[in-house]
Amino acid sequence: MNTSLSGLLNKNSLPKWTLVGALLAILLVVALSWILSAPGMRIILVLCLTSLSGAVLARFIYAFKSHRSLKHKIWLGFLTLFSALLVFLSIQWKAVSDKGGEIRQEPFRIAGNLYYVGTKEMTSFLLTSSQGHVLIDGGYPGNTEMIIKNIGILGFKITDVKILLNSHAHVDHAGGLAALQEASGAELWISEPDAELIESGGAGKRNIGLMNFLIYTGLAKYPAPHIDHQFKDGTKIVLGPIELTAHITPGHTPGSTTWTFPVTDGNRKLLAVNTSSLTVIPSSLFGEKYDAELQREFKLSFKKLRSIPTDIFLGPHASFFDMAAKLKQRDTVADPVAPFIDREGYSKYIDKSEEKFRKALLDK
Repeated sequence: MNTSLSGLLNKNSLPKWTLVGALLAILLVVALSWILSAPGMRIILVLCLTSLSGAVLARFIYAFKSHRSLKHKIWLGFLTLFSALLVFLSIQWKAVSDKGGEIRQEPFRIAGNLYYVGTKEMTSFLLTSSQGHVLIDGGYPGNTEMIIKNIGILGFKITDVKILLNSHAHVDHAGGLAALQEASGAELWISEPDAELIESGGAGKRNIGLMNFLIYTGLAKYPAPHIDHQFKDGTKIVLGPIELTAHITPGHTPGSTTWTFPVTDGNRKLLAVNTSSLTVIPSSLFGEKYDAELQREFKLSFKKLRSIPTDIFLGPHASFFDMAAKLKQRDTVADPVAPFIDREGYSKYIDKSEEKFRKALLDK
């Protein structure tokens, strides 16, 4: 049997070895995704990818020159087009990811000095005062202009935002923080457990390896903002009459934060609660892994959230608190704040999240 390179590339074996090469490439991506979960491996990754790319290119060039049959050229042409398409789609995916595929939402007042300035799905909340404003969450990197525009439409200035806060360190909520920080000059407060994620643009050991691969290659990385302050559970952040309390509710990320703050609307004193996400992020390419620490974190968060006496139910995603339905309800009721006073919806959100979590544990 001819085992030389020319033998492997003969007209009868090229399609077979092309398939083998594709399978090996898939295994390599899986392996690299796992490697990326460990620190200090980025240089090795770059060297591996560079070597692999060079070897594949050399093989294609050799095969194309050595074999002139139409069958070979069709295979090589297909692989070339597939590679070009993959590169093109990656670039387009990056552009869409930066904007989050988001549609602009007309800003509105929720209650008192609390306003909505986010997109249709990725939320951003503005708390205003004569001594400066507080902005919670920055959406995707491409959402910054929408948020700044929405703040302006309401009659406020981005330069009057003095404090930036975050619900958790994923690209769809922290991606725009750096640009908002630059535009406003505001100080950024981040929970201690999420600081590493924020400083690395989203990369961390708790991510699925493939996510770290996308982050390190720039496809899912966001601009890292400067962290001015790190806080612990129970920290109170005060700006004039505005006072927010940080409740670290880990699980979705190590430092996922639920923010509570009083809102005065007319003669009503309401407690607004911007919950953290309770969605479990897979840590394996082949399913969700729930180690003892992650289980402990989620159970702690479920218990802590149930202890908060909620009036206005909010969250990092508009769908979490059915914002679209509540906006429609506003048009049919005399009190536009009433739809957002939703203690029942808050409890159901926690119950459904815990039910999914416990079901996943049983299916593990």
